[in-house]
Amino acid sequence: MDFIVCLKQIVDLQQVRIKKDTREAVLEGLPFVFSDLDMNALEAAVGIREKDGGKVVALCIGNAKLKDTIKDALARGADEAVLIIDPAFDNLDPRGKAEVLATSIRKMGHYDAIFMGEGSSDSYSGQTCGRLAALLDIPEISYVSKLEFTNGTAKATRSMDDCYEVVESSLPTMLTFTSEINSPRIPSLMQIVKAGKKPIQLWNNVDLNVPADKLAKEVELVSNLAPVEQRKMLIFEGEAKDVAVSVVDSLIKEGVLGR
Repeated sequence: MDFIVCLKQIVDLQQVRIKKDTREAVLEGLPFVFSDLDMNALEAAVGIREKDGGKVVALCIGNAKLKDTIKDALARGADEAVLIIDPAFDNLDPRGKAEVLATSIRKMGHYDAIFMGEGSSDSYSGQTCGRLAALLDIPEISYVSKLEFTNGTAKATRSMDDCYEVVESSLPTMLTFTSEINSPRIPSLMQIVKAGKKPIQLWNNVDLNVPADKLAKEVELVSNLAPVEQRKMLIFEGEAKDVAVSVVDSLIKEGVLGR
C-alpha cells in the first residue's frame, strides 16, 4: 500500500522563550522539528509498510531549513520525501495549506491513504486535514487510535471523549491520528546515515501553479501572548511545623484553599 504522510514543520516549542515585558514569544533562531502528532501518523504508516509492504512518502510545506528537518522523518522510516518550499507559501492559514497540499498530492498521483496528526503542536486548529479531504473528495476518519487495512478498506477505532467508535472507509481515505495510536520510534545511527541517501523532490509554485486567490488568508492572527504570571515570591523561615502552618495560612489568604 502507498501512503502519503503530511508533516508540519514548526519551531521547537521546548526552546521558546517569552519576553517578560510584552509576553511575546521569541521565535528567531530556534531549530525546527515536526509536529508531535504528525510523528505518530508517520510511525503508523511505517509500521503498516513494514508489515504489508508498500511505500511511505513524506509531504511537507516549509522554509529552506526543511531540507535538514526532513532527515528526521526519513530516518524514522519514510521511503522518500516531497518538500514544498516557496516564499509564496510562507505563513499560510489552514485554507492555503490545504490548497497547496491538495495540488501536490494530485501531482504525486496514486495513493491509498493520507496520514496526518489530528492537530498541530503549535496552533492545534485541526482544520487543514478536513479541508484537504474535502478538496480531494475523499472520506476522512479522525481521532484514530487503532487502525487496520482489510479487503481494500480501512477499519479504524476513533477515540472520542466518552467512548470508542469503530468506523470503516473505502480507499483512498484521509486518516488523522491521536497519540494513543503508538509511540514514535527513535532512529538508530544506521537509520540516520541511510536517511541521507533517500530520494527527495523539491517543488515550488512554478511546479504547482497554485492561484494567488487560493492562498489568500481567511484568518488573521490578532494576538498571541503568554498568560499573565503573578508570582508572590514568598519565603518562609523557621521550624518545619511553623513553616507548614504559614504556607497553609498564605494559601487560604490567596483563596487557593478554603477553611
